[in-house]
Amino acid sequence: MMTPGLIESMQASLAASLPRWGLSSQSTLVFLSHSENTTFLAQDPAARQKLVLRVQRPGYHSPDEIASELAWIDAVIADNVVLTPRPVADREGHLLCPIPLSGATRHVVAFEFLSGKEPDASDDLATWFGELGATSARLHAHSRRWTMPSTFQRKVWDFDAMLGRRPLRGDWRAGLGLRDDGRRLLQRVADELERRVEAYGRSEQRFGLVHADLRLANLLVEGDRLGVIDFDDCGFSWFFYDFAAAVSFIEHEPVMDLLQQSWLAGYRTVAPVSRDDEAMLPAFVMLRRMLLTAWLASHSDTETARRLGTGYTDGTVALGDRFLRGL
Repeated sequence: MMTPGLIESMQASLAASLPRWGLSSQSTLVFLSHSENTTFLAQDPAARQKLVLRVQRPGYHSPDEIASELAWIDAVIADNVVLTPRPVADREGHLLCPIPLSGATRHVVAFEFLSGKEPDASDDLATWFGELGATSARLHAHSRRWTMPSTFQRKVWDFDAMLGRRPLRGDWRAGLGLRDDGRRLLQRVADELERRVEAYGRSEQRFGLVHADLRLANLLVEGDRLGVIDFDDCGFSWFFYDFAAAVSFIEHEPVMDLLQQSWLAGYRTVAPVSRDDEAMLPAFVMLRRMLLTAWLASHSDTETARRLGTGYTDGTVALGDRFLRGL
């Protein structure tokens, strides 16, 4: 449970470690967000430098998995695939830095600061989804051709890891406020989703290394520029699952059809989309929605869970009913 007191304690300890990244005594450190990890913004007015420090959640990603994430980030930056913040090493050349925080040693990664804001309802989301579709296609193309280091390790986001026997985000059956009738309906949905993804398969053209969390909160827009952050969930999954991740928490909005059309149009400016790929998008959206329902239940201490509450679970049941009626 991440409490305000724990965040303050972590912030104080981390502030004392800022010289490790060459920041001066004039530097400030402010809390940004807590989700899987906890992030802070460090600013050094003397050096005119800003860094985002990501404190890793304990027991989630291994050091090798985090190093693998950073290796892919470096590769997509080097190959000019996407605009994303570069990992920053400390004075000793370490990208992954163990630091004593709040009575425990936590791994911390520093990133360059990227300006911009999250797109919101006042923005032209359809236009940004066109850009995001093209960005996703470039990432997928890079994933297919990139030679991974022999030590590369990332989680596999298949059905079992999402809704099945080894759920990494928690059990969807524990959804906040989920009643027995809703649980029975969503079990039918889960069974249908499992059947569909098994039929779709995991060929090299359909399944590989993906960002897996290209939602609005992980996009930074400024002018006509689209930046992408937070590769922390990157792993092996279906390429077109990236669209489902992009519409996280807005799956029920009337604008969904337009966003899907825009995303596909943008994607097709870079790479083709088959009929089978397009036909799977509703299933991937439903899969993601149930995964998020499980995540909210297992992360009830987050601001997102407190804000959405049981209403999101009710919406998941409604979407599941609509999904089954469309079979």
